[in-house]
Parts: sequence; C-alpha cells; structure tokens
Amino acid sequence: MLVDTHTHLYLDRFSNDRPDVIRRAVEAGVERFYLPNVDRRTIEPMLAMERDYPGRCFPMMGLHPCSVQAGFQEELALVREWLERRPFCAIGEIGLDFYWDLTFVEQQEEAFRTQVAWALEFDLPIVIHSRDSIDRNLQLLEELAAPGLRGIFHCFTGTLEQARRAIDLGFLLGIGGVLTFKNGGIDQVVPELPLEALVLETDAPYLAPVPYRGKRNESAYVRIVAEKLADLKGLSLEEVATATTANAEKLFGHTTFAGA
Repeated sequence: MLVDTHTHLYLDRFSNDRPDVIRRAVEAGVERFYLPNVDRRTIEPMLAMERDYPGRCFPMMGLHPCSVQAGFQEELALVREWLERRPFCAIGEIGLDFYWDLTFVEQQEEAFRTQVAWALEFDLPIVIHSRDSIDRNLQLLEELAAPGLRGIFHCFTGTLEQARRAIDLGFLLGIGGVLTFKNGGIDQVVPELPLEALVLETDAPYLAPVPYRGKRNESAYVRIVAEKLADLKGLSLEEVATATTANAEKLFGHTTFAGA
C-alpha cells in the first residue's frame, strides 16, 4: 500500500475527472490521500472529498503562506474556528514562501508561529511549506521546539545538512516528483537519509514526476516516486511502500476522521 501524504485533489483542475483520478490512484496501490488546506476558499471542496471518499481522504486545516496577506488575521480566525469544531489529521499547509512575494514575510512568520502553537495545543502534526525558505523555517522551529512538535517538511528539496536538521527536530521529509527531475538535486541527498524519515507525496496537480513533468500531476504518480526512491536506495518497491506508509501512519494515526 502507498500513501499520498500531500495532494490537492479538491482543486478545480480535477473537477472533470476526479472519480477517475481516484480510481487510477487506487489501481496504482495508493490507498490514502492527505489533503492540505490552503485558505477559506478550499475548505468546502476539501471536506466534500472527505465525505465522498470516507476512509481514503483525510483533511488538514491551516493557512498557506501564500494566502497570508493584508487581513490574514481573519483567515487565521477561521482556521481556529474549524480546529475547535471537528477533528483534522494535521495543521497544514503552513510555513513560509520566499519565492513568489516577500511583501508579507513578517506576517507569514506570525501566522506560522500561531499555527505551530495551535498544533501543540491540539496535539497535531504540522505540514510545512518551505519554498526558498528552508533555513528560516528551521530557525523558527528550533526556537519553537517543544515536546510533541512534529510533522512533515512538504516537498523537501534541501541539502543533506538541512535534512539532518529537520530530522533532528523530529520531522519527516516529504519526497515527491522533484526526485525524478534531472537537476532536482534531492536525488543526491535521499540515498544518505534513513528511510524511517521519509514519506511520499505528489503535491498534485503540481510537480508531476518524469515522464509527466509539465503536465497535471495526480496521486497515481506517487508510485513513480516510490519506484525512483527504491532505485536510489537499492531497495524493493515493497520495502519502500511498507516503510513510508508506516511512517505516515505513525505521524497521522489510523483514525478515520468523521465529518462535521
């Protein structure tokens, strides 16, 4: 069994064929799909997937750093409201994004600190977005480190030293389609990392692996990532699937989260 620990299957890019996307993923051995929230616009589509695919789709709740703009406190208040209303498997997708826009960096950091505190309060893992911001995310986590703080560095593409810092903090590394890119770089790092620190993801519809690079990503392609990881580490696909699924289950738990 494979698990996609980070997929946005609720987005409009899947509106025309979502059932087929899920079917192809299941046929590829992908049994569970973890859905990170972005902002208020994605909550209802995300929860609809949970209702439509109970026991397969598990929603998170959080505010994406790219949605931290003027008035972000209202978005955070809504996140808090939902966390108090019903269970979620994680707080995410949260973190920092220094790639698209540096206008609201201070506000991104405030939102991150707030949501980390909520993760500790609700005893939930966090799922971290860290585009062009791995070092700053690590610095903040080192400042905020506390018993129970855990989670995933989503779409990890950092150096070996950064990977080890994240692992030392108790975090897993989300490995996706970039692992298959010719110049992605993470293929040079992964062989040095313990399998116990890795989980698989797609970030669908983004970052499709080779040979689908540049096209819409989907959760079935997590198998391609698993095959590449197995090849790099000299393991069987079954060994990679068993270990990475166990890592995800340990982090998220086995609960089927009931709807509101």
